Amino acid sequence: MSPKVTYDAADAVEVTAGHPREAEMPAVSEPVDGLGCHSGSEMEKAARMAGNSEMLDKFAADYPQGPHDKPQSMCPAFGSLRVGLRMRRTATVLSGSACCVYGLTFVSHFYGARRSVGYVPFNSETLVTGKLFEDIRESVHDLADPEKYDAIVVTNLCVPTASGVPLRLLPDEINGVRIVGIDVPGFGIPTHAEAKDVLAGAMLNYARQEVEAGPVAAPVGGKSDRPTVSMLGEMFPADPMIIGQMLAPLGLAAGPVVPCREWRELYAALDCSVVAAIHPFYTASVREFEAAGRPIVGSAPVGRDGTAAWLANIGAAHGVSAAQIGEAQNAVLPAITGALAATPILGTITLSGYEGSELLVARLLIESGADVPYVGTACPRTPWNAEDQEWLEARGVKVQFRASLEDDCAAMEAVQPDLAIGTTPVVQKAKELGIPGLYFTNLISARPLMGVAGAGSLATVINAAIGNKTRMEHMKAFFEGVGTGDTAGVWESTPNVREDFRAQNQKKIERQQKAAKAAEMI
Repeated sequence: MSPKVTYDAADAVEVTAGHPREAEMPAVSEPVDGLGCHSGSEMEKAARMAGNSEMLDKFAADYPQGPHDKPQSMCPAFGSLRVGLRMRRTATVLSGSACCVYGLTFVSHFYGARRSVGYVPFNSETLVTGKLFEDIRESVHDLADPEKYDAIVVTNLCVPTASGVPLRLLPDEINGVRIVGIDVPGFGIPTHAEAKDVLAGAMLNYARQEVEAGPVAAPVGGKSDRPTVSMLGEMFPADPMIIGQMLAPLGLAAGPVVPCREWRELYAALDCSVVAAIHPFYTASVREFEAAGRPIVGSAPVGRDGTAAWLANIGAAHGVSAAQIGEAQNAVLPAITGALAATPILGTITLSGYEGSELLVARLLIESGADVPYVGTACPRTPWNAEDQEWLEARGVKVQFRASLEDDCAAMEAVQPDLAIGTTPVVQKAKELGIPGLYFTNLISARPLMGVAGAGSLATVINAAIGNKTRMEHMKAFFEGVGTGDTAGVWESTPNVREDFRAQNQKKIERQQKAAKAAEMI
């Protein structure tokens, strides 16, 4: 049974939840110089020697590795950094190599961050002696102004994590400002999408302990007069409103979206009837909701089949009658069917990405009429995307979890689709082959996907891209051979190709190969 939620005279919410913070001991090791997230096992070995084995084992369980021991997307810490920078009254401090902090700060502002990112520099001496930890603690004491901040997020990047800098020993709060310390090493978190869950889960854990201790502040917008459905995963801004309209016949309302935009929303998220794991990789966040007694429902209301199943599952989790579930379905399904029929997508499409919504988009494309033989996602298989996987595979789709760039490119090259939707390098490879391509993150996931609005949102951009195939083939023929082989790079004149040097070098290589084979036979 879910914990009882009560409100005091000030309309503050109190959620009963457990699991107090466990005490841990510090451990600082020798620094790991010249290594980063792409050092893979060496950095992990150093982190375990520094006493971080328990944390890394937890990461391995929450975010199981794929075919690579290093990220193929950008630095994972970018995900958690964006979550913190989007929250009101939240300060962000990074601890890591200067080059990493520079890159993360640059890209965060490129994506629209409107506040500064704190940085605590270090060198080998401060890392080994523990002075770095003291500098971090001093920095959060200086920042902890309750007039400006509700929380300060401190993030260890690869080198501090590998050296065992113990953020867990920071105070839980300073002057009423919450201090949240997390480690987001590239050798432990496979994608930046999952790093969002690291911070979201840590904040939910903190908030859950607060509500266990007593009444907390009510949401700024007030408490809903109906039970709510909290949603996991960043979505197009209109999607929560669309979901709210579909939930109304069930007697439910759309709750906060996690990751949240302000601290009070965490309490409201915990104070829900059901959690919808729209993005299925928020493992740490799911753990906090389950500890609070909240049921989790996977998939999402995309397309006709997806919406019908999702409404039934949400209604069942909340205890709604079959008749009421049927009423909710009848209120929206005819309109979705009509929208899908009015905006057909005809063509073969391969789809890949690292946002976590790839399976949902594939379902929507198939219901729109597209042939989708391959779906690759950098995120792992979880209980909350199992239904999507089963639906897709029943229609002949190859679903590749923890897909690598090599997997996605191989599928695209084998299928030769009318359109390739994927990450930047996949799209680049497609265009080199004369295949139209669309970048998943900016052009697909940044559109409404849910309900009636989602049913017609993709057709225009996708059909336009498919229609460019002849144009792509013409461009490929026009530029054939340019920028490859001897013409690669920037030249002010015709490259001076010396075939005699090339032949001489080839003979040298052949002699070395013969010598190597002769040595093997001895």
